[in-house]
Amino acid sequence: MTINKSTLNALVRYAILIAVGLILSYPLFWMIGSSFKHNIDIFGNLAIFPPPGRGTLEFFPAAWQLSSRNTMAFYYMNTLRFLIPRVIGTVLSCTLTAYAIARFSFPGKKIVFTTVIITLLMPEIAFRIPIFMLYRDLGLIDTFLALYIQDFFAVGSFFVFMIIQFMRTIPRELDEAAQIDGCGPIRTLIYILVPSLRPIIITVGLLTFMWGMNDFQGPLIFLTSPENRVLALALRGLLSDYEVTQFGRIFAAAFMALIPTLAIFFTCSKFFVESVTSSGGKE
Repeated sequence: MTINKSTLNALVRYAILIAVGLILSYPLFWMIGSSFKHNIDIFGNLAIFPPPGRGTLEFFPAAWQLSSRNTMAFYYMNTLRFLIPRVIGTVLSCTLTAYAIARFSFPGKKIVFTTVIITLLMPEIAFRIPIFMLYRDLGLIDTFLALYIQDFFAVGSFFVFMIIQFMRTIPRELDEAAQIDGCGPIRTLIYILVPSLRPIIITVGLLTFMWGMNDFQGPLIFLTSPENRVLALALRGLLSDYEVTQFGRIFAAAFMALIPTLAIFFTCSKFFVESVTSSGGKE
């Protein structure tokens, strides 16, 4: 039996992809497996599964009770209190901004686009101090509004750039046909472009949600009271400076905190694939 060159190349590519995928996914599986281990088994070897007869489920109830007063559900809800408005604000503002830059001509358009690229290259930490001083003067410190109000002003330059590049693949003839039928700019965006933009809009919303779930520095700076603590801060509170830390409990809490993100990711991925296969009008 002979194997032609194309089949051999495909086998090599898939073998490399599988090997790289296993390497990249090993930390995730190790974290999940470590949630069933005691400290001695976590640091004693790098195996994913606990030794036979030494696995335990005791850390999951303890991980659900993240603090003496509140369960993980309380911190989930606090996280969603700023995360849902952040996703909505990012998608709306970045789509409108990208639409204006990609589809209209106006004085200073090149300057605006250059500004988007420059801010894309700047680290977010560079804006933390002036934003904190502004929010302090406005009385927004220790409010969830401080974590998402800026997202309604298209501060996500990376997402603006992504949508602009995607929008440039949609023929302008669609806009012109909509104008002939009497559609204004907003109706053209909503009824003509948004259906074709659905893949990138879902991607922007998904990335915003995942990055918001992982945001530790923002809540740490802007939220000060215990009743406003979000999930990322609650997980950090499991590390103790005064007693032995049960890392199995930390890994169990991290695993449970990861489940909603994974569920949303796979759900959005299904709609993403559906949108890519069903959307037309791409050049």
